[in-house]
Amino acid sequence: MQIEPTALDGVLMLTPRVFADARGSFTETYNRRALAEAGITLDFVQDNQSLSRRAGTIRGLHYQAPPHAQDKLVRVLQGSVRDVVVDVRRGSPAFGRWVAVELSAENGRQLLVPKGFLHGFVTLEPDTMVLYKTSDHYAPECDGAVHFADPVLGIDWGIPPENAVLSERDAAAARFADWQSPFTMEMAP
Repeated sequence: MQIEPTALDGVLMLTPRVFADARGSFTETYNRRALAEAGITLDFVQDNQSLSRRAGTIRGLHYQAPPHAQDKLVRVLQGSVRDVVVDVRRGSPAFGRWVAVELSAENGRQLLVPKGFLHGFVTLEPDTMVLYKTSDHYAPECDGAVHFADPVLGIDWGIPPENAVLSERDAAAARFADWQSPFTMEMAP
């Protein structure tokens, strides 16, 4: 597996090897031992999967606050997304900065999102299916969101915000300036 840093410290791009032949292909998408050898020793406890019917669907910017903060390993099973991560660790030199990458079923890339980062994506194709592993179980009392189109963050989602397909929860999410991050640099892995 190829592991590459992104512009945000701790956020990593993982690209598994694909073995192809006349039958099709085989890919090992997760191997705890191989990741541990690369210094990634997370214990994933839950898998989540979403299906977005329409291109332009935005899910995010989401987080789970301590004590149930989650690391995530995100990949696309069908279709493609522009995946966005925002550093919200108080005391981080990159606080409020974001990075966006394309994940697709075709490119097979995965994004490792550590605790202390907001996470979201916009679907680039209809019927896009996303799977992500988490290092803690879902806890509704720790669930939160920041508005995807917050002008302070200035995220380029690749679509006009008014064209986004959103849940009621995401449409009503907190503005960044009105939100207090529950994460600090000391919490980082």
